[in-house]
Amino acid sequence: MEVTGFFTAIVIGLIIGALGRLVVPGRQSIPIWLTLAIGVLAALLGTLVAGILGVDDTRGIDWIELALQVGFAAIGVSVAAGRYGRRR
Repeated sequence: MEVTGFFTAIVIGLIIGALGRLVVPGRQSIPIWLTLAIGVLAALLGTLVAGILGVDDTRGIDWIELALQVGFAAIGVSVAAGRYGRRR
């Protein structure tokens, strides 16, 4: 991953975190900073997996990469909501 790809993944990750939270049904009682951090990690992981699968650089919008990122964010938000909810 190039440096520009890394910074793009971070910026997109902020949006991905919010989308991941919207995809998960029900109310998540986790702080917004945790949602954004999960989004950044999910964006980086989704970009890495898309690169491994060879679908990271396509013509137009990278829908498969975006779907991977949102999927990882939804999984991350679900896990965090489950663990964070039990702690309180």
